Amino acid sequence: MKYELMYIIPSASSDEEKESLIAQVNGMIEKDGGTIESVERVGNKKLAYAINKKREGFYVLVNFSADAKLPNKLGKLLAITNNIMRYIIIAK
Repeated sequence: MKYELMYIIPSASSDEEKESLIAQVNGMIEKDGGTIESVERVGNKKLAYAINKKREGFYVLVNFSADAKLPNKLGKLLAITNNIMRYIIIAK
């Protein structure tokens, strides 16, 4: 199945921290048999409401293919990953 993952990184993070986190998330997907089709760095955007007293975040959009079990496992890993403010995984 094809999925879409969008997550938000604090915009105050350095470019190296952002790239490291993007590589870490991509590694989580590939480690469990997923195939990444595209990674789009959407960039800094103002949040609709404050999250942890932050008003801005860096958005990343990932399109990937995986079996049906991966999104739940990935969601649990993202929930405990530092510097991921919010995420959503949608089946396409």
